[in-house]
Amino acid sequence: MRPSLLDPLFAPLTSLAGIGAKVATLIERVLPLDLGGREARVGDLLFVLPNSVIDRRSRPGIAGSAEGQIVTLDLRIDRHQPPPRGNRSAPYRIFAHDDTGEIALTFFHAHAAYLEKQLPEGADVVVSGRMEWFNGRPSMVHPDHMALAEEAENLPLVEPVYPLTAGLSPKVLRRAIGQSLERLPAMPEWLDPAFMRKHGFALFGEALARLHNPESPLDASPENAAWRRLAYDEFLAGQVSLALVRARVRRLSGRPLTGDGSIVARLRAALPYSLTGSQEAALAEILADLAESDRMLRLLQGDVGSGKTVVALLAMARAVEAGGQAALMAPTEILARQHLATIAPLAERAGLRTAILTGREKGRERSDTLAGLADGSIDIVVGTHALFQEAVAFQNLAFAVVDEQHRFGVHQRLAMTAKGDAPDMLVMTATPIPRTLVLTAFGDMDVSKLTEKPAGRQPVRTVTLPMERLPELVGRIRDAVSEGQKIYWICPLVEESEEAKLMSAQERYDALKPVFGDRLGLVHGRMKGTDKDAAMRAFKEGETRVLVATTVIEVGVDVPDATIMVIEHAERFGLAQLHQLRGRVGRGSKPSSCVLLYKEPLSETATRRLSVMRETEDGFVIAEEDLKLRGEGELLGTRQSGTPGFQVARIEFHADLLEAARDDARLILSRDPDLQSERGEALRLLLYLFGRDEAVRLLRAG
Repeated sequence: MRPSLLDPLFAPLTSLAGIGAKVATLIERVLPLDLGGREARVGDLLFVLPNSVIDRRSRPGIAGSAEGQIVTLDLRIDRHQPPPRGNRSAPYRIFAHDDTGEIALTFFHAHAAYLEKQLPEGADVVVSGRMEWFNGRPSMVHPDHMALAEEAENLPLVEPVYPLTAGLSPKVLRRAIGQSLERLPAMPEWLDPAFMRKHGFALFGEALARLHNPESPLDASPENAAWRRLAYDEFLAGQVSLALVRARVRRLSGRPLTGDGSIVARLRAALPYSLTGSQEAALAEILADLAESDRMLRLLQGDVGSGKTVVALLAMARAVEAGGQAALMAPTEILARQHLATIAPLAERAGLRTAILTGREKGRERSDTLAGLADGSIDIVVGTHALFQEAVAFQNLAFAVVDEQHRFGVHQRLAMTAKGDAPDMLVMTATPIPRTLVLTAFGDMDVSKLTEKPAGRQPVRTVTLPMERLPELVGRIRDAVSEGQKIYWICPLVEESEEAKLMSAQERYDALKPVFGDRLGLVHGRMKGTDKDAAMRAFKEGETRVLVATTVIEVGVDVPDATIMVIEHAERFGLAQLHQLRGRVGRGSKPSSCVLLYKEPLSETATRRLSVMRETEDGFVIAEEDLKLRGEGELLGTRQSGTPGFQVARIEFHADLLEAARDDARLILSRDPDLQSERGEALRLLLYLFGRDEAVRLLRAG
């Protein structure tokens, strides 16, 4: 169903001249997108944009050229000096001059016949490359470009530099990108003419041509109008496809979920504390959404320990009051069990039946749970991806809660949706997401925020310490253990790798064992689930007092009386992750602290990260800083998990265009929901260009 106009761009890379299967595989490595298992296409090359340029416009003459400078010289060739016979290691030299002095052009393992043809004696030539000076004598080793003076207008004076991978030469990649540009058909315009004039945007094809064939370094800058035009196109494709998904999801219109309030009241009575103001506000927004006949799609953002699970539980109780079932899905088994531990005792006191379903439940236990979901006797189920599987059928799934959404893609969200009759959906995250990213990843959601910490939570004192002071730290931890405190000790890797001389969790455990003996525990990703649970239980119950762990404990692990968090090699963690880890302490009534152990020398970014951690505990401030420090692709973990990894757009430069794209998408679809108009047809091409084929399929499925 794809318009035939786009066929040249959807041909495989191997259809380009000079690109065989081997080179195509190398090119796939530099493409700015996750191919998701399909083969690379000609059109993918359009968006491999230059990360810098080489400026060859400087022509200072031989004498005026500085060491290491890239220059273009107008020379006359004087003589060739081949290496002596039999000595292949000596270079081939060509001597040339201009008005200011003399230079040697130097070639190793050269082909004499080729050089005699390219640079004949007595000819006027133009060469470009990096200048080197030996003992006051200028030389240029293997010039990048050489041409006879009369053919010199073909020399690229401003040359784009593309990302490369081992084995892929810049020439081959440039030639392939050039061919893909030649195949780009003339496209109808999908942007509003007045908007284009306001922003100084060129046509789509012209903008691409300017970026790939820059006439000045500014042409290849992300802040230039050409790049901004393409970033806007990408945002618009994303926002139109999110809006289509949302319209589709809404069209599976929900049903009002209202109850008599009895179960919610029993739950509130069972809570050992009262809700904070922002918990009450978020719950009110969620219950108001549930009462509407439109489906709810809401994002609940709350910092670590702000009490999201309780809000979700009260909302699930409302769904049960209305005669439905509710499901809570978490990204890991540890986290799913953690949620169950919070929810089950409260739910039981309110007369609700709960169950868990992960990859670990087997046999009788599993079949009982599946039967209970199918006959409706289980009200609330907590689980991992296992809840998506074919075998899982609900009697009446009315409400689904997804925790740590960024670990699940939009597709999984839709798969969960398919399990019920268009269940309402609440997505929770403890990673505070800056507004710009909420728009890109969740343009299709309303947002509630929990901004207060529950009563009695203590601030966490954060200190930074160089590795040299480790013995002193171990002494302090020993004192803390004798006072009955509990300590997390986080290490970055499981085992020592050759490249990075880091302490692994296993090695740190071995090093601390003589000091702490039986009071020391260990948890890391390679352990069996049962062993992990046993280690966590021993720590929770106080059998062990110091838990050495990798980042498996990053999200959701709840040991209220843990008071000290040591993070080793803190300089290797991102801000969001440091913040998540720190949130594991300070959950009880005792004062807590977080020690960031670092190894000198620190990079500028690492220094900034550690100082942000010392200055603030506000997750939203930290998220905005994180975005500035490392760009959007990293912020939500990996690029592949349905996160907004962009091909062209760079959030740090183009965030201002995002709101405009969202408003534009809403306006277009309110006027032309099936994209049937002339502009709508053009927008369909845009969706295909940026790989949003599923959105076009939704249009057809209607």
